[in-house]
Amino acid sequence: MADELHLATRSAASTPAARPGAGRHGRRRARLVLAALVAAALAAFAWALSAGALAVTHADLLAALTGSGGGMESDIIRTLRLPRAVAAFACGGLLALAGALMQVLLRNPLADPYVLGISGGAAVGALGAILAGAASGWIDAGAFIGALGATLLVFGLAHGDGSWTQTRLLLTGVIVAAGCGAAVALMLSLAPEGRVKGMLFWLMGDASSVSQPWPALAVLGLGLVAVLPFARELNLLSRGEITARALGVRVGRLRALVYGLGALLTGVAVTTVGSVGFVGLIVPHLVRLAIGNDQRLLLPAATLAGGVLLTAADTAARTVVAPIQLPVGVLTALFGVPVFLFLLTRHPR
Repeated sequence: MADELHLATRSAASTPAARPGAGRHGRRRARLVLAALVAAALAAFAWALSAGALAVTHADLLAALTGSGGGMESDIIRTLRLPRAVAAFACGGLLALAGALMQVLLRNPLADPYVLGISGGAAVGALGAILAGAASGWIDAGAFIGALGATLLVFGLAHGDGSWTQTRLLLTGVIVAAGCGAAVALMLSLAPEGRVKGMLFWLMGDASSVSQPWPALAVLGLGLVAVLPFARELNLLSRGEITARALGVRVGRLRALVYGLGALLTGVAVTTVGSVGFVGLIVPHLVRLAIGNDQRLLLPAATLAGGVLLTAADTAARTVVAPIQLPVGVLTALFGVPVFLFLLTRHPR
């Protein structure tokens, strides 16, 4: 059975649906895309660290990153811009990786990290803490508790009879998300005027207050390391549950892993920068068009692309109409809506 699974997954990864082109051409194209994404990530970080009200030269940037520089420029880079850029990159990668996993899990191209109500639960927890006047640390804790509670609620309701289908899980998530949306609207209507702006910024995504981005980056790295060994099995699952079971994939265990990991990735991202839409929906689609649906390549490529997109969007959000800072979720939505409509017209089926 192990030999059959190995041969079948090699076949799944080499089909046109999994990887465009064939053989050497397909591998070269995938390597070029990954190299381009790495270069784009470096360029996005350079822009994020150098752009702002205070002009920073390349020499100042290098000195600040190596620890050999001093003065106001180095302090701004190390204490303000670097944590914000790392947080944006980490959360963009978290959302894109979670979106790619959810689209495989549900076999639905419209699936994204927020479709299962995780973001709604985090919003309820965070806004409840803001409404109560809690400190920043408690707001993060409230967001994570809310995300975890929504995850357990959706999975518990969808798993009520001992099994669940993609449709049942999707519908349960939509209903829980609607309930969370109603709770958020109620809290906004009851909130004092002085706190409404902060609540709205959190709902639309805001990386300006992040001081400790390293936990999110660590979760991103651990999540990618945890899921990549199952990439071959995910290739089979994307071809259908019956095919996957016939070839020896333990579908129940794989589903639980993907769902739990997707919920964790989304919960950490939402806790760190708030609700940022369209990253988990659009990025896996764009990467899939470039390198195909082989999860061994798609998952790391989507992670890089999501990080690049959110880092660039956050930098633009604080510089386009400076000194006013825009919510980063507004820019991702302005980018995501036309891109998704273009994808629909290009691939109507």
